[in-house]
Amino acid sequence: MTTVTEVGAPSPSPAPIRAEPRGDHRGSWIPSRGMVTTRCMELRRRRGLMIALIAVNIGIPVVFLGVRLISHAVDPKSYGPAGGYSIFTTLVTGFMYVFGFVVAAVVGCTAGSVDLTEGMFRHLVITGRSRLALYFARIPAGLAIVIAMVAVGYTIVCAVCVFAAPTQLNYDGVNVPVGLSQPALDSWAAAHADEVICDFNFHGGAGLNGPPPNVTCGGQSIGPPPGTVIQTKGGGTFTVPAAESPAQIRAFAVTVANQDYADYHSNFLVPSTTLMVEVGLWIALEATIGFMVGLGLSSLMGQRTVAVILLIVLELILTPIFSRHVISHLLNVQRGIVGVAMAHIEPGGLPTPFSGGGGGGPGANPLIPESTLASSLVIVGWIVFWTAIGAWRMRTRDA
Repeated sequence: MTTVTEVGAPSPSPAPIRAEPRGDHRGSWIPSRGMVTTRCMELRRRRGLMIALIAVNIGIPVVFLGVRLISHAVDPKSYGPAGGYSIFTTLVTGFMYVFGFVVAAVVGCTAGSVDLTEGMFRHLVITGRSRLALYFARIPAGLAIVIAMVAVGYTIVCAVCVFAAPTQLNYDGVNVPVGLSQPALDSWAAAHADEVICDFNFHGGAGLNGPPPNVTCGGQSIGPPPGTVIQTKGGGTFTVPAAESPAQIRAFAVTVANQDYADYHSNFLVPSTTLMVEVGLWIALEATIGFMVGLGLSSLMGQRTVAVILLIVLELILTPIFSRHVISHLLNVQRGIVGVAMAHIEPGGLPTPFSGGGGGGPGANPLIPESTLASSLVIVGWIVFWTAIGAWRMRTRDA
């Protein structure tokens, strides 16, 4: 039997195919790769900022070392080698450390305020992206640029300081063999007594209570002439002998060498590989702190200029003052400054960055007391605090 379907009756519709739900990650606080790439591109397109970053981290060290290389090549007797340990410490602590922080802070302040100053913040919010993701995307984007510039400049400095280093150690104007033990330095000083007495720095103390021997330095004799009566600190008198014996002169030179051995032992022809790695990580951490603090502060304030000025004042004025002068009622506040904490975790073998390149010589104020653990906690606290402040302000700001 044939069944005839009624004309006009609706045909049964197929069962709807249920589509698999697609996850929408726009509400996630974790930034996507595209967001980070976009932020990095926005910073790189700011030509003035990139020129300043390249000029400070790469250009100035290259010019300084280039002038030294040319000068030494033209007149090696008048100009010393371009590299070496002393040039390395001078560039690192006197320039790259301080100005690396400043330039990184400028990049951070730019990254934290560019959306507001250019009126793009509202357009970013209406896309539905998480505000936290918008903030956190700036961190890897900015650090990728800052750390790369710092690494390039630091690599150039290390290369020149190693390959253009002097072949002989010049200590206090005297060419001295490198890496001598204390007995070996004493033997060398006894054999070069006149040079040691004339050029080495020495001060009173055990074995040096009397005046220096009357030796000839540069055609002139130093020390009082024989027969001179000298008034001592205790109220007595001391008569300079008619002539010092060679044994007395050698003994005086050995005593001077013993006084200067600690300072001599801290001088090298080239920085060691371990020191260069440690200093590189230390400078990179300083630049990271500068970027993170600048990012959070500018996000909190909503603009860049004042934030940059405040960070420059912190790094160039407040930190050097608070790092060496103990204020009894503000000691814990001084210890909480991130620059002071960074000075306390400085790799060994470097002069302190706020001593003007002179290191911790006699009369120099030491750093305020602070443990390594406390310094590490202060550094972590600054990074976490300013990251949290910047993210909070981004999340609560009106679009």
